[in-house]
Amino acid sequence: MDDAQQPKSIDTTVPHSARIWNYWLGGKDNFEVDREMGQKVEEIMPGFVQAARMTRQFTGRAVRFLVAEAGIRQFLDVGTGLPTADNTHEVAQRVAPDARIVYVDNDPLVLAHAHALLTSTPEGKTTYVDADLHEPQKILDAARETLDFDQPIALMLMGILGHIDPYELARELVAALVDALPSGSYLAIADADNTHPPFVESMRAYAESGAVPYHLRSPEQIRGFFDGLELVEPGVVAPYTWRPDRESDINPAEPIPGTGLAGVARKP
Repeated sequence: MDDAQQPKSIDTTVPHSARIWNYWLGGKDNFEVDREMGQKVEEIMPGFVQAARMTRQFTGRAVRFLVAEAGIRQFLDVGTGLPTADNTHEVAQRVAPDARIVYVDNDPLVLAHAHALLTSTPEGKTTYVDADLHEPQKILDAARETLDFDQPIALMLMGILGHIDPYELARELVAALVDALPSGSYLAIADADNTHPPFVESMRAYAESGAVPYHLRSPEQIRGFFDGLELVEPGVVAPYTWRPDRESDINPAEPIPGTGLAGVARKP
């Protein structure tokens, strides 16, 4: 992206997680400060780009499972990030053209690109809500304009929960959203954990850059977000080990540390 074309509300002096992820995933909606930080993370933790792409592939598999096997036709995707390939609505509507998706984010660059997220099949619908995970009631009120809360909904939280601190607050915010969903709904999470020292160091460097910190959590804490729900097999695991279903997915022969954890669970 040409710096001269940036919206005025976007701060390009500090790296931003959505733009760094866009860089790692091969996108072009990022700035030099984001690329520098992305490269620094890669230097501290070689292989992180592969880990980022594994997480993206998990999102696609989770959506396909939710639509094709669980019968879900409604998605609430909070912390959308910048559009890349295989966004939630694209994956869902390939399987079920009538799927309805509400995206939620509060980043001005994501908002500037929201039109790319608002494409839809004629049978389905996609909308974008400018809101923050700290505002669950605002999210729910806006989502009700598109989604039927009498029918199951899948709540997607991909790489966003570390932006909420402390952990107890993150648990409360997730619970507020899940509590509003009907029985038969699902929660899907992918998040980074604190078990791999190089990744912990890379996140320390990230925070020192002036960016909004990403708080790493223990595996037990990540599993805690699913309390009271019925985990889908194989449970909360490394993203690349959650139901791999395509030859194109990264499927390493040996375990890769630092890839984080991911899981899907059903609300009874």
